[in-house]
Amino acid sequence: MIWRMMRTLRKAGVLGMNDRNASFILDSNPRARYPLADDKVLTKRLALAHKIPTPALYHVVEHHGDIKGFEGKLNEHKEFALKPSRGSGGNGIVLIKDRIKGGFVKQSGEVIPHADFIYHISGILSGIYSLGGHEDKAIFEALIYPDPVFAAVTYGGVPDIRIIVFRGVPVMGMVRLPTKASDGKANLHQGAIGAGIEIKSGKTLTAVHRSKVITHHPDTGNPVSGIQVPHWRKMLHMAAQVYEMTGLGYMGIDLIIDKERGPLLLELNARPGLAIQLANRVGLRGRLEKVCQAPQEIFEAPEKRVSWALENF
Repeated sequence: MIWRMMRTLRKAGVLGMNDRNASFILDSNPRARYPLADDKVLTKRLALAHKIPTPALYHVVEHHGDIKGFEGKLNEHKEFALKPSRGSGGNGIVLIKDRIKGGFVKQSGEVIPHADFIYHISGILSGIYSLGGHEDKAIFEALIYPDPVFAAVTYGGVPDIRIIVFRGVPVMGMVRLPTKASDGKANLHQGAIGAGIEIKSGKTLTAVHRSKVITHHPDTGNPVSGIQVPHWRKMLHMAAQVYEMTGLGYMGIDLIIDKERGPLLLELNARPGLAIQLANRVGLRGRLEKVCQAPQEIFEAPEKRVSWALENF
């Protein structure tokens, strides 16, 4: 029964984790280049060098002894996002919208006492939220105010857009929409939903929530399909550029749409998950194999790869 199911999924072009790791990540992602995707500080510096917009970086705390001076570095900023540089899955991120005497105000309105905030920074530095539990850096960056295009299908928080890129070609996309269950975070493992995005049109499709295909947002009740994603071609181009930027051939590119600045590169993932297939109701393997058979001339420049993707997906 299990082997029959596996054959059926493979025939449908569904990419499994072992296949993803052995056939695509291992062959396409040189291990020496993983830090370029895993470390948000390195990613930001690279993006700046390649003229790819990202949220502004305010300050970085690298050592426990530097914690006491962080507030002086943020004098001009009452609102900001605190993140672990090597974090994953949205863990450890705190979004602050105001500073008051004795504490910090989260977007939810909850006040974090000053001592608790210091403790959280210390936890980030100790590696509580980092990949592999290694010591980390705490980064403070600009708070994002999202474009209202997804307001009807978002419960708090900020939606982000994941684009899977193989050999510099955008092959599949989805928008991750926060829910009450995810506490306003755009992370599928914490309860957010992922709505597929058709590469050719830039319009949303059905969505996946906790491994189940859904048509409406569980909190707002609004349909998730048929939403035209703004700046779609620009985002595809930004995602395609990351190939030259990092030298990593198989990646998940996470972008966000700020209502003032437009698309911004949020972070990179050298081991992107596979739920995007459920959101799009199509397997990844067929698309990846099609890229392998694409004319060599499309790999000369990001714009050529984007044009080819728009014609083929």
